Amino acid sequence: MKLLLDTHVLLWALAEPARLSPAARDLLTDASNELYVSAVSLFEVSTKHRLGKLPTAGALLDALDWNMARLSARYLSLDPSDAVLAGALPSPHRDPFDRLLAAQSQGQGMALVSSDPAFGSFQGLTVIW
Repeated sequence: MKLLLDTHVLLWALAEPARLSPAARDLLTDASNELYVSAVSLFEVSTKHRLGKLPTAGALLDALDWNMARLSARYLSLDPSDAVLAGALPSPHRDPFDRLLAAQSQGQGMALVSSDPAFGSFQGLTVIW
């Protein structure tokens, strides 16, 4: 199964795995699943680190390739069609990071691993927690 990790899932998987649900933990450790981390999440982490909202994220960013290898995860670039879909999604949710992740998940045929209930406002989005 192809899984797109929400930003907080990426952070928790690397630094606080006990915060993951048992189902999420099982999915992330099942070698038959393909894990993806979006460039959108990396932009979000970098931005929040710069603003002082994620002070410990510098270490994650400094060793990004190593951390991705730890998770056996792949990078997911932002495709122009996903960007267009993000703007067009009929959802009241306004967070641009979440809109882009929802669009990438749908556009790329992936389930989104997230504990964020806000994703429930996106019709047709498969969210696993």
